Amino acid sequence: MKKKIKTVVHMGKVLLLGWDAADWQIMWPLINQGKMPAFKKLISNGVYANMSTLDPPFSPMLWTSVATGKTPDKHGILNFIEVNQDNEIQPVSVQSRKTRAVWNILTHKGKKSNLVGWWPTHPAEPINGVVISDKFQKGYDKKRPVARWPIDPHTIHPPELLETYQKYRIHPKEITPAHILPFIPKAAQIDQSKDEGLKNFAHVLAQNSSIHAAATKVMRETEWDFMAVYYDAIDHFCHGFMKFHPPKLGPVPPKLFDIYNEVITGAYVFQDMMLERMMKLADEDTTIIVMSDHGYESGSLRILEMPKFNAAPAMEHRQFGIFAAMGPGIKKNTKIFGLGLFDIAPTILHHFNLPVGKDMDGKVIQDMYENPKPVQFIESWDAVEGEFGEHKGDYSTTIENQEQLQQLIDLGYVDALDEDKDKALRQVKCDVKHNLARVHKGKKDFHRAKELLLELVTEDVDTVPFYIDLLTISLNLDEYDEAETYLAKLRTLEHKFKFSTTVSEAKIALGQGKINKGIKLLEEAKEKKPTPAIWYELGKQYLRLEKYELARDSFLEAMETEEDNARFQQALALTYNRLGQFEDAAEHAFVAIELIKYFPEAHYTLGEALQNLGEHEMAKNAFENAARLKPMTHHKAEHAIANINDQLSGNKEKAKVFDDTQILIVSGLPRSGTSLMMQMLHSAGINALVDGKREADISNPKGYFEYEPVKGLQKNNDWLHLAQGKSVKVVAPLLKFLDPQYRYKVIFMRRNLNEIVTSQQIMIGKDAKTLPITLLESYKKTVLSVDNWQKSEPGVEFLYIDYKEVIKNPEQAIGKVVEFVNPTLDIETMKACVDTTLYRNVKS
Repeated sequence: MKKKIKTVVHMGKVLLLGWDAADWQIMWPLINQGKMPAFKKLISNGVYANMSTLDPPFSPMLWTSVATGKTPDKHGILNFIEVNQDNEIQPVSVQSRKTRAVWNILTHKGKKSNLVGWWPTHPAEPINGVVISDKFQKGYDKKRPVARWPIDPHTIHPPELLETYQKYRIHPKEITPAHILPFIPKAAQIDQSKDEGLKNFAHVLAQNSSIHAAATKVMRETEWDFMAVYYDAIDHFCHGFMKFHPPKLGPVPPKLFDIYNEVITGAYVFQDMMLERMMKLADEDTTIIVMSDHGYESGSLRILEMPKFNAAPAMEHRQFGIFAAMGPGIKKNTKIFGLGLFDIAPTILHHFNLPVGKDMDGKVIQDMYENPKPVQFIESWDAVEGEFGEHKGDYSTTIENQEQLQQLIDLGYVDALDEDKDKALRQVKCDVKHNLARVHKGKKDFHRAKELLLELVTEDVDTVPFYIDLLTISLNLDEYDEAETYLAKLRTLEHKFKFSTTVSEAKIALGQGKINKGIKLLEEAKEKKPTPAIWYELGKQYLRLEKYELARDSFLEAMETEEDNARFQQALALTYNRLGQFEDAAEHAFVAIELIKYFPEAHYTLGEALQNLGEHEMAKNAFENAARLKPMTHHKAEHAIANINDQLSGNKEKAKVFDDTQILIVSGLPRSGTSLMMQMLHSAGINALVDGKREADISNPKGYFEYEPVKGLQKNNDWLHLAQGKSVKVVAPLLKFLDPQYRYKVIFMRRNLNEIVTSQQIMIGKDAKTLPITLLESYKKTVLSVDNWQKSEPGVEFLYIDYKEVIKNPEQAIGKVVEFVNPTLDIETMKACVDTTLYRNVKS
């Protein structure tokens, strides 16, 4: 039985403006210089934020996710072009979409929606309102006169408005010097017989001027509740002219830089002028949202020579776009955090008091409201019956006018179609499947992505992009041998695509335990051509090796060019925690969360810093966020929450009795008295997890109390459940491989390092008077490492016991153990295990 949805109260209009590729890194300087006054007014009177994008960052996919609140595998738009039911290649269309967009839902509820240029909306849907599809401004032939520019009859709804609006289209030949000179003051110096820059500029300017002209007419002359307008000016100007944007990069010819260096600034100023007009046309009760689907690289990482593979220009896109909104009930001059493309559709539905589909991947942006209201939900809007303004028939949109396809080819989004139709069809189908695999990869569904990619590598097409993704997935899954196989395959294909494999090679080496090789590769790469990715990987390894100062410096270097990378910020925060600089740690963890709100590791790192700063309630909240956001159980966060609850209730100092849910670990360096402690616990009734494979000998006449699988703990810790309620001996270097899902009590045996090494020398039959200095230094580092580890593990309770004290003052030492483990343990029984004659090599 399909549900009926109750009518709700109208709350005022919503104007959604899509600025493809708008980026804060370019906008903030322009805003501060007074060059974007309309946008400054918007953020001064509203909220602003980063907008996280998706992978792959292809415009039709992204803007459909904005309109539906769903991932591309759900909404069905997976490329720029596709193969239709007639086995013909066509641009993606509104009919490619498998789910309802926000304007369909508003139509069902009697609301009027206007769409102008939204990608993809052709053929125009018969919604309650006006639709001017994404084909409106396209499809002209540069060789034809302006008068001979036909318009597809399915471009506009209602169809009776076709004649009215087609005259608002602007042809590139109508662009005059007066239009060009504000962007390119030295346009007269361009040799147009050799340089296509001016023609391409006019092309983009004409298209976006057409969209704006139609949008302002629709806005002025129709009644509406929701209106969405899409502009691609910034994105297309960036693809054409970003290489000339200041500061000048070395290889850019000075003459071309001198001619084109103002185009990008001009693009943003032009977009702001159009925003100013829209803001003037909007009613006071209108909520205005401006957003982009991704950012655009404008710094030293700009690509000057584009690689020759499909959709390579997307490599210039940055992870974060922009978001800004103002209107009734919205906070003023406030930065908010954690937004993604999926959040727009749910927020618009919520604005109109409509329920959000549970099958949507986004959330309502509650943080932007002064007084947020509860969100209503529905299982799925796709399951609701009624009129939604959807097409009833099938409209063929096969590419007939090559201009539309040529634009995609010129921008590099689509390769020129092979003259052999079968090859062309195969390539397009593979591109669609590859994009679907990348969507699953972005959703962390690595196994589904891998299945699709393994199918693709068998196809008779360029397989380089597929192997790159297989390599990435293998590294994510810690399948280093497979990753090595894929890397080797890529190198055989390198003639097709030049790429750096250093970071991948280093990750493989590190994953295989070849630490020195991995770090050497990264350090060599850093010297040749340092990139943020190399600095970041190097920092991770220094962190792993507990070289915290080097890790900190590496992460800071990575952030020199990518300050808004949440992973870099979180890694630096974690490093500061290990350095004991908790205020710095909290600051960078906060920044990471601001960039990506749904980042469990950053929340956990923040909690750790706050707890060390004594902010227990705030720390608890951070740990709770980490636990809530983790796809699987976040055991460390749950342990940390339990610890804080004990602390807040006054129970923290009170040792808990060891029980069957915990594991009692006896640890220390070899020859530090661990076997003696195991024997003492066993005699007092604590069962030991042992297998008896190593028999007692002259070095340990009362037995070693060992369990063979402990030696392979770094590779497999699946057996740890067998140790619950028991004691088990684990040597110090392996403690960090304990599974954090369990709670542990650790008794760590301390002993003078010289005594330990001397005892080991005797045990292996070497000269006891000659102590290996390297081994001594290694043990010092191990002890320090254990100390750092236990401080960062909320599921671990720690007790240090001095071996010498056990021998010289057993009652006192055993008393500490009894208090730590269980007050009912028999001290005398444990004391009887101590044999002072076995204490050798005492250094007084």
